Amino acid sequence: MKVLSLNFLTCAVKACKSTSGAYPLHPKDAELVEDDLEVNSDLLLNIMPRIDWPALSTTATELGFPSLPAQPPTKEELEADEKMLRDLHHLLMETQMMEGKLVCGNCGHEYAVREGIANFLLPAHLV
Repeated sequence: MKVLSLNFLTCAVKACKSTSGAYPLHPKDAELVEDDLEVNSDLLLNIMPRIDWPALSTTATELGFPSLPAQPPTKEELEADEKMLRDLHHLLMETQMMEGKLVCGNCGHEYAVREGIANFLLPAHLV
């Protein structure tokens, strides 16, 4: 599961649907794997407007990456700063969570991640 995917996941428990604590899910005991992929600057520039920057910043910090800037970079800033573009590519595209858990900040439910796939099936008492 790429770090980019974590930016779009929220808790599946019905009681959490309307709370802000259910997003983002927090990685716990994360085992990370890094792929070596060619930088696709067009892809990064096109997905940046869809990224929830505060959630990405939280996830990056929890995974042990250096702190991200307080504000997301603009398209012009990314085009001009090759290092920032490579760093974001590394975080979003090359880093994968292979094992661990994703924890809801609202209810505390833990979703297991095995072989890079999160299990979002809920037990009957949480549906």
